[in-house]
Amino acid sequence: MAGTASVGRVKERATGLEKIVLREAHGSSVEVYLYGGQVTSWKNNFGHQLLFVSNKHYAYFKPPKTIRGGIQICFPQLGSHGVLEQHGFARNRFWSVDESPPPCPVTSSNCHIDLILKPSPEDLKIWPHSFEFRLRVALSPRGDLILTSRIKNTSSDGKPFQFTFAYQTYFSVSDISEVRVEGLETLDYLDNLQSMKRCTEQGDAVVFESEVDKVYLSSPQKVVIIDHEKKRTFVLRKDGLPDVVVWNPWDKKAKAMPDFGDEEYKNMLCVGTAAIEKPVTLRPGEEWHGKQEISAVPSSYSSGQLDPEVIRRMQQI
Repeated sequence: MAGTASVGRVKERATGLEKIVLREAHGSSVEVYLYGGQVTSWKNNFGHQLLFVSNKHYAYFKPPKTIRGGIQICFPQLGSHGVLEQHGFARNRFWSVDESPPPCPVTSSNCHIDLILKPSPEDLKIWPHSFEFRLRVALSPRGDLILTSRIKNTSSDGKPFQFTFAYQTYFSVSDISEVRVEGLETLDYLDNLQSMKRCTEQGDAVVFESEVDKVYLSSPQKVVIIDHEKKRTFVLRKDGLPDVVVWNPWDKKAKAMPDFGDEEYKNMLCVGTAAIEKPVTLRPGEEWHGKQEISAVPSSYSSGQLDPEVIRRMQQI
């Protein structure tokens, strides 16, 4: 029997940080920290965790460090390709609950939270652009996780600014060697392991046998992550975000990361929608929207193909 959707605000005992807990009527849930505007938990109707957060999180995490896992908001820069810190500063700033957000694009969810980030005087010293970043985190009635970002140039100096962006999404998987990503075949990508060299994907799917750190360019609106062992398929849908980041550190890099377990690379995969190759430019008063929606559905692998239910759901969207 379905319950009642709820949105609550709690303080986590281990870190002392506040987080918002969304619970959908049918049992799915999401947790999002005000620190970083970061989703750290997404559970389906059966209570199964769908996102990865490192077990070393509590031992090593303390602001201004970032939370290793969940969905990191990378803004206004992805990676170290720019003048700012790795992945920009939005993921290690304290966001506020937006008590009176402007109307959001149409959504099927009544279970959501609106957050807002504005630059501090310290932020303006390192990135001298005024902005409002509004983030809506929502659960659909069937348990899909929807993130909608709206970034507005609020500058009064008449100057535009540029930024890159990504939802760095850490998925929980059974065994990375049993995972494949479909929808990126034949695409060009930038390989961060080769100084952002431009290459072309040759396989009929992306599979994992070693470290991967790539940005796939001009990708389709839907990308699929198939976890053979769990018989689970993640379907990513996106709007305003042409690129897709794919990352797994593999064994050597995992051992060099203090906030990441030596063997944890086997049970995670980062696949995030992004705007990287062509930075977004906003003139004063202009606003950009970028949306990522994730579904987790059962799948069958006897034929190596998605089962009919997955295909039906994808066609309906």
